[in-house]
Amino acid sequence: MRVPDRSALRAYLDWLERREGRPFPDHDALWSWSVEDVDRFWLSIVDYYDVTFATPWTRVRTPDPMPRTRWFSGARLNWAEHALRRGADHDVALLSVGEGHRDQKETTYRSLREQVAAVAHWLRNHGVHPGDRVCAYLPNTEHAVIACLATAAVGAIWSCCTPDFGAEGTIGRLAQLEPTVLIAADGYHWNGKEIDRTEVVARLRENLPTVREFVHVPYLGRPQPARATLWPELLEPTAPEKYEQVEFSHPLWVLFTSGTTGLPKGLVHGHGGITLEGLKWAGLYCGLRPGERMFTYTSTGWALWNMQLGALLHGATIVLYEGSPASGVWDVAARTGADVMLLGAAVITASTPPAETPERLRHVLVSGSALPPDGYRWVWEHVGADVKIDSTSGGTDVSGAFVGSNDYAPVRPGRIGGRLAGVDCAAWDDDGVPVVDRVGDLVILQPVPPMPVHLWNDPDFTRYTESYFETWPGVWRHGDWVTIHSDGSLTIHGRSDSTLNRQGVRLGSGDFYDVLETLPEIAETLVIGVEQPDDGYWLGLFVVPADGHRLDDALKRKIATTLREKLTPRHVPDEIVEAPAVPHTLTGKRLEVPIKKLLRGTPLAQAANPASVDDPEVLRWYERFASDRLG
Repeated sequence: MRVPDRSALRAYLDWLERREGRPFPDHDALWSWSVEDVDRFWLSIVDYYDVTFATPWTRVRTPDPMPRTRWFSGARLNWAEHALRRGADHDVALLSVGEGHRDQKETTYRSLREQVAAVAHWLRNHGVHPGDRVCAYLPNTEHAVIACLATAAVGAIWSCCTPDFGAEGTIGRLAQLEPTVLIAADGYHWNGKEIDRTEVVARLRENLPTVREFVHVPYLGRPQPARATLWPELLEPTAPEKYEQVEFSHPLWVLFTSGTTGLPKGLVHGHGGITLEGLKWAGLYCGLRPGERMFTYTSTGWALWNMQLGALLHGATIVLYEGSPASGVWDVAARTGADVMLLGAAVITASTPPAETPERLRHVLVSGSALPPDGYRWVWEHVGADVKIDSTSGGTDVSGAFVGSNDYAPVRPGRIGGRLAGVDCAAWDDDGVPVVDRVGDLVILQPVPPMPVHLWNDPDFTRYTESYFETWPGVWRHGDWVTIHSDGSLTIHGRSDSTLNRQGVRLGSGDFYDVLETLPEIAETLVIGVEQPDDGYWLGLFVVPADGHRLDDALKRKIATTLREKLTPRHVPDEIVEAPAVPHTLTGKRLEVPIKKLLRGTPLAQAANPASVDDPEVLRWYERFASDRLG
C-alpha cells in the first residue's frame, strides 16, 4: 500500500534511518528493531520528540524484572509542561461541545496555559504538595482537562470519576486515595436531559473525610453548596507558569479497573511513561500534528479520556463532547472538523447514519472491544469510503495501546493491524510456547514505560504480581485471548479470565457477540461457559431481544444456525435463555466472570460488587436464575 508522503510515521522513519545508519522501509522493520533493542527505541522517542529533562538520566532502564522495572533513572520532568509546550498561543487546544446544538466553546493554548497556571497556583496556596491526591467528579468538559493538567503541574496525583457513577462506586474508588481536594460538578447532560448530581456530591463529601477543600463546578447552574469554593474563583488570579519537576516514575494519575469483585484496582501511571506513550501513540499512530483535531467519544471514567490527552503533546486540538452518543457522534465529528476519532466499538454498532458527512475525518480508532466486520463496512458506507479504520487494544492497564494499525498495514475488517513499536508481545499456549495462527494468551515479554509504576496500596507489589505475572513470572499476561496471524495482523477473541473451553477448544466470547448482535432481533447477548461436577461443560447464551421481538423457538433456531454457519458447530450453546438485560461494569464491559461465578454457586456478595455495576437489579436476576438452576 502507498504511504502518504506527509505521514508522521514516515517522517520518523526517515529520521531514524539517518540516526541508525540503516534502512527502515516499513513498520515491520521498525517493530523488529524496536523489540531487539527496546532501550534504544524508547530513547529514540525521547530524542525525536525532544523530551526535556530538568536533570539528565543515568540509565535508560534498570535490570529489575517486571513489575519493578524503572525507566530513565535520575531524569526529572513534568508531563503537563510537555503537554502544553507545543501549541501556538492562538491555536485551539480544547473545543468543548455538547448534545444537540449547544454552543461550542474554544480554549486556545494561551488560555489553557493561563488557566492551568491559575488553578495550580490555587492548589499550592491551599496546601497541595507533590504526592497529594486531587480527585474529581466531572463530565467530559474543559474543567476536567484544566484540573488534571494543574494537578500534574503541582506534582500531585489526579483521579477522576464520571458523574454517571453512583455514590457507592465513586466512594469505593476515591476513598482509597484519601484525597486532599475534591472538584465536583452539579450534574451532566444525557439524552436531552439535565441529570442533577447534587445529592451524590453531598454524599461524596460526607464519605471522603480527608478532603480539606471542595470546589463546586456549577455546570448546570445549581446553587453553591456550603463550605465550597466556586470554580471561577480558581481562575481569577493570574499566575506565572510553574511546573514541578518530578522523578520520571513519579505518580501522575490513578486509573481504576472495574472492580467487579472487591475494591476497584488502582493503576498508578508515571509522568515519564505517559509522556513517552502519548508522544509515540498520538504521534506515530494517530499521526496528529498542530492544527489537527481529535474527537474522542468517552467519559472521564474511561482510559480513552486519558489517552486523548496525548494529542496536546503534539499541539493538536481535543474535541470534548459531553452527552449521549444518541445525539449523533458522526454529526459532532462533522460539526467540529475532526481529523481523527477514537471511540468504542459499541458506539459504532449502535450508530445511525450521519446527517452531515465529516469531510475532514481520515482516521477512526476503535477500542474497548474488537469492531466486527459489519462495523467496518458500516463506516465505509455511511461515513466515508476513504476513512482508515484502526482497531486498537491496550487500555486502562497502560493508558495506551499494545496493538493497532499503522500506515503500512492494510485494513482487514475484523482484525487489528499489528503490534506497535516497542511492544514485544506474543500469543502463548498454556505451556508458555509461542503460537501463530492459533489462539493463545496475549503476553508482553519486555517492559514498556507506560506500564503502571505500582498499584495503589500495594507497596510490596503483591497485587500487581497476582494481576499480571502470576501465570508466568516476569511476563505480563494481559488477560486476552488473541490470534497473531502469519501476516502480522491480530484477532482478539475476548477475555481469557472468562474462558470458554468446550471439547478442549477455547472459544472467544467476542466472536459470539460479533456474529449475534448484527441480527435485528437481538439487542445484546451474554455467553457463559461453566464446568460441571461430572466433568461436563455447560455453554449458556443469554439473549436480550430487541424491541418488538421475543426469544421464541424460531429465533432460537436462527441463533443456532447463525453460530453454526458463521463460526463452528462447537459455538452452538447448550441452552439459550431470554434475559431482561446484560449487566455491565460502570465502564460498559459485560460482567462475564461474575455471572460465571454465580452459575458455579458463588454467593452474590463474593461474586460481584453491586456498586460497580450499571444495574444491580439485573445482577440479582442472574443470581435468581443461578439459584434455580443449581437447585
